[in-house]
Amino acid sequence: MITETSTIKFGGTRLAYGVRRSSRRKTVAVAVDPDDGVLLTAPENVPLQKLDEVVRSRATWILERLRWVEQAEPRRSPREFVSGESFLYLGRTYRLRVAPPSAKPSCRLEAGFFVVAPARSQDRSQRARSVRALLEGWFRDRAAERLPERVAVWRERVGVGEVGQVLVRAQHKRWASCDAAGNLRFNWRVMQAPMKLVDYVVAHELTHLVHADHTPDFWRRLGRAMPDYDKRRRDLRLLGPAVDW
Repeated sequence: MITETSTIKFGGTRLAYGVRRSSRRKTVAVAVDPDDGVLLTAPENVPLQKLDEVVRSRATWILERLRWVEQAEPRRSPREFVSGESFLYLGRTYRLRVAPPSAKPSCRLEAGFFVVAPARSQDRSQRARSVRALLEGWFRDRAAERLPERVAVWRERVGVGEVGQVLVRAQHKRWASCDAAGNLRFNWRVMQAPMKLVDYVVAHELTHLVHADHTPDFWRRLGRAMPDYDKRRRDLRLLGPAVDW
């Protein structure tokens, strides 16, 4: 949640940014988000004047990122959850085929199609909500099956001890998160990405169990386990809008 805003002047440009405070953070993180614009995540005790200095020091990079966001592929039209729409699963595209409503709603992957039989309903909007819920449930089930396997593989490569629970959640702004108890929470949407990008999310979050922030030590440890992590990270950013529904 954005709790503060500020603006700095860089040359002839005014840069506005928002601030999200976190008691868990020890350093200031700068991000450029397609929806929120320039966003700083900062410890609770860092004054706004100090954050202005951080933005001014990163202004060249921020302006480059803002230009990149403007040129990136625009967000797709909202899904209608009707036959013919395309959805990704592990990087491959499958068409949606909406079957007649059923007393036993279901979703299955069959011969290149997501075949969804929605619940019996009275109007089109209710039917669309049923199709969406069934699709999401299908992806959640796949995530619950596959992600613990990938965590087991990458836990050893990253060099992490025992982990807590592997949980599946719905998060629009994050691919994953973790807590001090070692529990890992993954966004079910990641199952739409190719497995090599799923593995990047898994390895990234496992590394956070050792290094809470994106320090040089964090990236070094991740790089030893996954030398091409930077390319995977870029590919995941480009994929983002296609899997957000």
